Amino acid sequence: MKRVRMLLRVSSSQQLEADGDLSIQRAILKEYIARQQGWLLDEKEYFEGSISAYKNTAEERDVLQEILADARDNAFDILVPYKDDRVGRLMLDTTLYIVELKKYHVDVYSVKDGCISPKSADDIEGMMMLVFRYANAQKSSKDTGLRVKDTAQKLVQKGKFMGGCAPFGYALEYSGEISKHGRALKHLVILPEQAEAVKEIYRLSLTREFGSAKIAQQMNKNEYYKHLAPNGTWKSSAITSILTNPIYAGHTAYKRRERVNGSYHRLDSKDWVISQEPNEAITIIDRDTWDRVQEQRRQRGEKFQGKPARPKLNVIGCNDGILPLAGLLYCGYCGSKMVNGSKYSYWTLKSTGERKARKIPFYKCPCAGRDVSHEQPCLYRADLTDSVLLEALSQYVSRLLEKEDIQAQINACRDAEKKTLEKTAQREQQELWKLKKEIEVLENHIPNAMTGNYPLSLEELTLLINRRKKQLEKQEEIILQKEALLKRADTFPLPGQEPDSALPTWQRVFQNTDIHTKRVLAMKLIDQIHIKKGELLVRFTVHPG
Repeated sequence: MKRVRMLLRVSSSQQLEADGDLSIQRAILKEYIARQQGWLLDEKEYFEGSISAYKNTAEERDVLQEILADARDNAFDILVPYKDDRVGRLMLDTTLYIVELKKYHVDVYSVKDGCISPKSADDIEGMMMLVFRYANAQKSSKDTGLRVKDTAQKLVQKGKFMGGCAPFGYALEYSGEISKHGRALKHLVILPEQAEAVKEIYRLSLTREFGSAKIAQQMNKNEYYKHLAPNGTWKSSAITSILTNPIYAGHTAYKRRERVNGSYHRLDSKDWVISQEPNEAITIIDRDTWDRVQEQRRQRGEKFQGKPARPKLNVIGCNDGILPLAGLLYCGYCGSKMVNGSKYSYWTLKSTGERKARKIPFYKCPCAGRDVSHEQPCLYRADLTDSVLLEALSQYVSRLLEKEDIQAQINACRDAEKKTLEKTAQREQQELWKLKKEIEVLENHIPNAMTGNYPLSLEELTLLINRRKKQLEKQEEIILQKEALLKRADTFPLPGQEPDSALPTWQRVFQNTDIHTKRVLAMKLIDQIHIKKGELLVRFTVHPG
């Protein structure tokens, strides 16, 4: 009797989940085996789910390697798949695999094709037939792939989402449409809380000019946004993915990456296939903001790579707060751009003998000492230089915004802060409700624990309930704090405004904002700053009306 094992294979995750194709396939194989004389179905069967037989070689497919190992051990005599292409779709690789099985006296029979193994190692004609068979299968897969790609491109251009996991900020829900294959189709819907996080990421990139790593740090520092992070922590890779995906501007995209030698590589944006019109139903970021963020990122990339940036556009390479005017400051003697000339001051503590050091930021001209026009040493303390220039810039900002309604801006900021607090408070209330429900369920099991009909002893159950009650007390304290903040939300002071004081001026607002924002404003409003001993010349790009 020939020992026979089945190879069951499904080509898609939908078939894998439904199990419909799998059960039908198993029944067909069993009927086929039962009709063959001298065949005995072995209890072991092989199953492979949702793995491409075209993109993966036999060596890369664990199930085929398991079959080969069993063949070496003489565990069976015949392998039966539904069709020949269930074994593989590669002209040379699949042929060599079937020939190797034959070396261990295992033949491959398919329900649709019968025996496809060569008669022996010397069966040249049989091997040629195998090569032709799988050359045709490989060409068929390639042609199908091209048709699928062409169809996908056309659908994406019309604004269709081509499946896969929903990007951050969205969920997949059933649309009510049915495909021609009878499958219920899904579409993207915006998740409001995650959408707020997306907007914050774009804001930090555009207005603060932070890179992905810096944005991830800022998002992780914020209790509200950290709670929304994928897998609990924001990472620079996730930020980059969000900042470069046109889906947030309402445009579906295709061919953003390409598979080369088994690995995926990002393609340049000029090679993407993007929908012609935005879908307003999935738009989180307006197209103008998205385009400006892409341009800033491209400019920063060129700056780091040493490529010449476009003229008339000041872009921060790294907004880390050190030397905030770097990139704007030029030598007033020779015109060279000032560079980092920071020094270290060292001293020793007499009491302990401990060696101490402090970094003192300086701007310096790289040509000092080589050009006779310089006054030596052409070195300027950054803290003194920055304080003078930022004070001048604050006055300039005040003149630019003198017609702007600061009260309206204060109200807008307070409203945004209040909405964030309300969402945080709602989430904390949900946690409180979960704890109360859990305690209630545990307390209902006390009688069962007393009679020994519960997995936990009465002592263990009591300990667990007490733990949850302590968590409940802490959660109630958190909610009280959030509610207190919410009550004061209408009176939150702005930067530059003391609590319960009169409205701040735009100058005070600028003076009290963080150094990252000051640097971004400086890069936007100032073309160049020329510095000499006792003299500063500032060339602004925008002038008060």
